[in-house]
Amino acid sequence: MTSRAGAGHLSSRPVPASYVLRLYVSGSTARSARAIENLHQICEEYLAGRYDLEVVDIYQRPEVAREFQIIAVPTLVKMLPSPLRRIVGDLSNRDRVLRGLDLLSLDGDATQED
Repeated sequence: MTSRAGAGHLSSRPVPASYVLRLYVSGSTARSARAIENLHQICEEYLAGRYDLEVVDIYQRPEVAREFQIIAVPTLVKMLPSPLRRIVGDLSNRDRVLRGLDLLSLDGDATQED
């Protein structure tokens, strides 16, 4: 895959993946607020400009939770890039979230892309 480096020039550097994320929460609880804040911090630090985040309140949209079989909240679902992954909890364990988003290798090195 290539990216445009300028008018008519191609770079061999791969285009960083865009992430499509959906965070399921339950109303305006403290746990939901923590999950939203933690995820925003991670996304801005590691995925700035490369992510689309939808926050779904299962009280307001229960049909969406049923469709994706969400049984615990907060739950983060990484829709893209594949594979689809689910992370349950308030997302305060940064290493666990980064691994779930494929942004941290097994040896603990962050894989930030510019």
